[in-house]
Amino acid sequence: MGVEFKAVTYQDGKGIFHLFPGLCKGCGLCIEKCPVDTIGWSDKLGVFGTPTVEPGHGKPCIACKMCQLVCPDCAIYIEKVNKEKAQ
Repeated sequence: MGVEFKAVTYQDGKGIFHLFPGLCKGCGLCIEKCPVDTIGWSDKLGVFGTPTVEPGHGKPCIACKMCQLVCPDCAIYIEKVNKEKAQ
């Protein structure tokens, strides 16, 4: 049985946070580098049985994409919220 590469999606602040638990190894680099401390540990487990991450733990996401850039496993994809969709 293979790993399913389906994203868990959260909308937080200015960002739509897509996390792929099948790729996240729980290294925590995204938590360390997030400038608004919105990313924290989740109750969901990733591919290695380690906790994955989720937004919503600090200030709202500013969609800077720093977490996406530092993730060594490409487990995070950030979309900026379209102003028209947000209203």
